[in-house]
Amino acid sequence: MAAQFDAVGIVVRDIDAALDFYRLLGLNLPANSGGEDHVEATLPNGMRVMFDSEKLMRDIDENWIEPVGQRVALAFRCESPADVDAVCQSIINAGYRCEREPHDAFWGQRYARVIDPDNNTVDLYCDL
Repeated sequence: MAAQFDAVGIVVRDIDAALDFYRLLGLNLPANSGGEDHVEATLPNGMRVMFDSEKLMRDIDENWIEPVGQRVALAFRCESPADVDAVCQSIINAGYRCEREPHDAFWGQRYARVIDPDNNTVDLYCDL
């Protein structure tokens, strides 16, 4: 028996705010949730990304509690080192926080870290 990794789910406080943020990273997402508690999109590689409201999580599991701490890392590969800088700046210009400014990391990448509306860290990187 085998299983195939198919999707990544992100629980969010405000789906529309999450969609706005992740569109800045190039995801083809709808302009808004239409009031739904679940929105998903299929990426060009076939993987799905799903955004679920905290309300939906509580509807699914009455014992669900909001997690504390960073347990999952999200990372977006950029096409060039200059794109790392540009994407990071677009995130900042849209009012989101940059935790680690773009820099040439010792492991051979142009690297930056931004924070999504739910305080998840999102890495931006490109090989040098």
